Amino acid sequence: MPRIQASTALSRLRVLDLTRVRAGPVCARHFADFGADVIKIETTGDEDLGGARHGPDFQSLHRNKRSMTLDLKAAAGIGIFRDLVRTADVVIENYRPDVKDRLGIDYQSLRAINPRIVLASISGFGQDGPYRDRAGFDQIAQGLCGIMSVTGFPEQGPLRAGAAVADVTAGLLAALGIMTALHERDQTGEGQWVQSNLLQAGITLLDFQAARYTMSGEVPAAVGNDHPTSMPTSAYRTADGHLNVAPSGSVMWQRLCDAIGRPELVKDERFAKAELRAANRSALADELNAALSKRRSAEWVELLNAAGVPCGPIYAMDEVFADPQVKHLQATASVEHPTLGTLNILNQPIRLSRTPAALVTATPERGDHTDEVLGELGLDAAQIARLRADKVVI
Repeated sequence: MPRIQASTALSRLRVLDLTRVRAGPVCARHFADFGADVIKIETTGDEDLGGARHGPDFQSLHRNKRSMTLDLKAAAGIGIFRDLVRTADVVIENYRPDVKDRLGIDYQSLRAINPRIVLASISGFGQDGPYRDRAGFDQIAQGLCGIMSVTGFPEQGPLRAGAAVADVTAGLLAALGIMTALHERDQTGEGQWVQSNLLQAGITLLDFQAARYTMSGEVPAAVGNDHPTSMPTSAYRTADGHLNVAPSGSVMWQRLCDAIGRPELVKDERFAKAELRAANRSALADELNAALSKRRSAEWVELLNAAGVPCGPIYAMDEVFADPQVKHLQATASVEHPTLGTLNILNQPIRLSRTPAALVTATPERGDHTDEVLGELGLDAAQIARLRADKVVI
């Protein structure tokens, strides 16, 4: 059966996906959504998925891919993998750094097989250094990179972000690195080794918060829903909940004061300048909470946006996907699974005008395409049967 391509954008590429859990699969998913032939190489042993194969997490991460099984600890398995490397453009792995060396699939070994190959390695803390051999998990990285120190309210202590921000960012950075390496390969004909890690991904996400320290030695603290430096940017109480308001600069500050019926706040000496509004954030919150609590959040969203004041509701997940703009953006898409039926999963968020991504196939069952991929390498039915008998594939 011919492979259904999600897009023509990256259809010339073949990607070997050795990854598990989240950061690596996020990286490989980008290529699958834009039409690359992503072959997910899965273990022949017990599945270690970090969750149910038919659960929403796994189904979201591995759509548009093909799946084959292969025992990389067996000589025949490594031989098949090397044959695949000869046909591939990219290998993505997120083993601990020493594993690929033991398996003989480190960059130098792969380069000897195919000088054009791009190897992407995603790790917890980097491919070398004192933490090289530590297991990397999103929450551990969130603590080490400083994200937890600036998240939450000061009286509560450190708080993790409510999503796997280090994992996802490390995967996206690896995808960006791969694309850069492939672009460079067009000039030189040579691949290279791309690396990303959860720790540095978290530091990258901190952006201006980290720069406050690196540039001036200032150690940022948690300030709850407040913006660390630009006030009033926070979540304020309304008659039926809370509302995010973010008036930046003196013009928007004036608009906000007029819109909430408190024009005198502009002349209040406590709030006359941006730095004073930040320094007096508690008193400012009292004034804004008192004014905004007189109307419902939805009323304020209409009123403030009409006045040119950035604001927005604070949604629960069901409200997110009921929002008209989210629907307009087609943030979800449907795909048919042979067992689970129609699945509604997260869509590819990047849009291309001529060669857009698409969701064309659901996450495969383990080994769905083993025979197909082996056949493409020239193995016949008897050879494949022998590999199954030897448990090289299942």
